[in-house]
Amino acid sequence: MTIDAFQLYGIRLVDPPPVRLRAGKLEADLANGNLRTIRYDGTEVLRGISYLVRDRDWGTYSPEITDLRIEQSDDRFEVAYLARCEGPDDTKLIIDVRIVGSPDRLDFEAEAIASTGFETNRCGFCILHPIVRVAGSPATVEHVDGQIVATRLPDVIEPWQPFKDMRAITHAVMPDVQAECRMEGDTFEMEDQRNWSDASYKTYVRPLALPWPYEIPANRPVRQKTSLVIGDARGSTRPPPGMSGGAIKLEPGARTGTMPDIGVIITPEEADATLSAKSVLTEIAPQELLFHFDPGVGHGVDAFRRFAAIATVHRGRSTLEIALPCKSSPSSEAAEIARQMRLAEFRPNAIMISPSVDRQSTPPGSAWPECPPLDEVYTAARAAFPGIRLGGGMLSYFTELNRKRVPDGQLDFVSHCTNPIVHAADDLSVMQTLEALPFITRSVRAIYGDKPYRIGPSTIPMRQNPYGSRTMDNPAGARIPMANRDPRHNGRFAEAFALGYAIRVLDADLECLTLSALSGPFGLIAGPAEPTEQGGRRPLFNTVHTLSRLAGASWQECVSSSPSEVLSFVARNATGARLHVVNLTGEERKVDCGACRPADAGKELLLAPFATAALPLAD
Repeated sequence: MTIDAFQLYGIRLVDPPPVRLRAGKLEADLANGNLRTIRYDGTEVLRGISYLVRDRDWGTYSPEITDLRIEQSDDRFEVAYLARCEGPDDTKLIIDVRIVGSPDRLDFEAEAIASTGFETNRCGFCILHPIVRVAGSPATVEHVDGQIVATRLPDVIEPWQPFKDMRAITHAVMPDVQAECRMEGDTFEMEDQRNWSDASYKTYVRPLALPWPYEIPANRPVRQKTSLVIGDARGSTRPPPGMSGGAIKLEPGARTGTMPDIGVIITPEEADATLSAKSVLTEIAPQELLFHFDPGVGHGVDAFRRFAAIATVHRGRSTLEIALPCKSSPSSEAAEIARQMRLAEFRPNAIMISPSVDRQSTPPGSAWPECPPLDEVYTAARAAFPGIRLGGGMLSYFTELNRKRVPDGQLDFVSHCTNPIVHAADDLSVMQTLEALPFITRSVRAIYGDKPYRIGPSTIPMRQNPYGSRTMDNPAGARIPMANRDPRHNGRFAEAFALGYAIRVLDADLECLTLSALSGPFGLIAGPAEPTEQGGRRPLFNTVHTLSRLAGASWQECVSSSPSEVLSFVARNATGARLHVVNLTGEERKVDCGACRPADAGKELLLAPFATAALPLAD
């Protein structure tokens, strides 16, 4: 089956396939000069080793790679190249790279030099450990002073770095197989990247407690090396795990629950477009509208009048999301917002309030910005909005909620967002972030127990950047981290990603899940400059529409033999029981769903790239 790349990704340019490197049982994929999916005997050992250069807003440079040389034999591979980064004010950084692999060892060396000096927040190696079947497992950490500590990789997500001053870390790949990752040339530390929904632990160079941005001095080489050493004590080789070319099997699981309500976010900037598309809003029929209000950027009574008009059309529940400026007293600011709401006759069912400054991240070693105590903010909100449900948490991401845990005694619910392009924006990394979502929701439950819990808006494009001064403009529609527009939001990729997202958070017992706006760069319908084949409807519309119709239905887990490729669940409501399936890959996948008893029980399902399906089940 041939499908146009634009339909899949919203752009005709696709990620180039990686180069597969092999040395005996050791394999790695070379992509854009870095290594991905490093495997030993078929099992993933490391998710990646990358040499990365970050700008002052934590944006990632895309270096120009030249003089690439790749040599391979049965038991050895070698890669060499030069990478050039162009910084502001005509500054340049050149990195000389050499990668060597053998059956039980991998070495990745780099020397960076800047003839002009070069400003950066980080320059050096990032090593990614996988999380599935690794989280919570034993590990040994060697520190720079030579001390060796037996520990475990975090299970519940750590808000701060679990390990600092690192020289090496060793973990079990499989029984009787150990992997040691050794870092030279600087002091390394690890952060729990599941905070940002990355599906990895990241060991990186230069401790965050040191100042940033910093300057790489002119003509002073910066040398680093990362080595992976495999210790295999097995007497014989076992067959590699994974797919053997057959169908992916789906089987009923034991976990059950209730499908969450579905929300759609509305901003003042998109309010008029939302009113113009009120028939589409009525068709989707989300249970909740999430109205965003930020006095710091000039939102006022006119925004509330538009919100009131939309709420009248919607006739469902609504929540007002407030970024409280906290420039004066919280009580006076909340009272003024309430006054404007009364003037506009806007009456939401709930308030989600958070200090505006809390949208910015406070990394380890940084000073916390001035902010009133959150209990004072919530007390002011209770007084200004009596009789309305009050929510708190973060308008940004789980990272910020994990690091600044809000007092929930006055709250009726907690909320946060996620974003999949904080650190990387290639297709594989974005889809892999779905693996981190169960860890995030389980960590929230570990902190807040059975407190009602909401997530969103969570979209592929980034609506605000807690880690820099701005989100990244993306006029060319490329795949770039921290971008305020992403081409895949327009394609079937987003449709599959959103359904996969909903499946991955089913266990959280969410009160509401918000995955989109109605219009604009985060919307279900495209603007005049973004035509689609469905009368302006993006493929993401299909997922949000389906999930909205399933709100309140009972769900049952469905176990996939390859959850990184295919996810599914069973939903039951008044219309009957259906098996919902999604292909998370850009290739066809054959699915054996007979164990779930579809009405057509003898049929294998062939799913197109990023396709979804809903199959009626037998009575």
